[in-house]
Amino acid sequence: MIRGRSVAKLAIMENILTILSVVVALGIFNVWVLRFRQPTSWRGGDAKSMKEEFAVYGLPDWILYVVGGLKLGLAGLLIAAIWFPAARPIGGGGLAALMVGALVMHVRVKDPARKSAPAVCMLAMSLALALIQ
Repeated sequence: MIRGRSVAKLAIMENILTILSVVVALGIFNVWVLRFRQPTSWRGGDAKSMKEEFAVYGLPDWILYVVGGLKLGLAGLLIAAIWFPAARPIGGGGLAALMVGALVMHVRVKDPARKSAPAVCMLAMSLALALIQ
């Protein structure tokens, strides 16, 4: 009976990690595909689009596309992790590193703390995906 409970707990944890992977991946797709050109209350400075936000941070256009490609690729790994769990720490760890960069940029331009809230949440969820096995 103890073994059965352990297996059930592992299954529950795996389900939670799968849900978290989907939430993080969909969040990235939302920001980098659906809302790429739209204003949001979370953008750095007074930016109205992702391109303007990167300009506010003083970053060249090519960095925007590198970061976007990395984030979308890593989000894709989190979706793949539903079937290939070994991809989860790579996707989560990579996104966590990029979220640290996002936080640094918000601090650099002296954004109010509330503008950093989504990056903090994504960092926490990404770290959980990277570290919990």
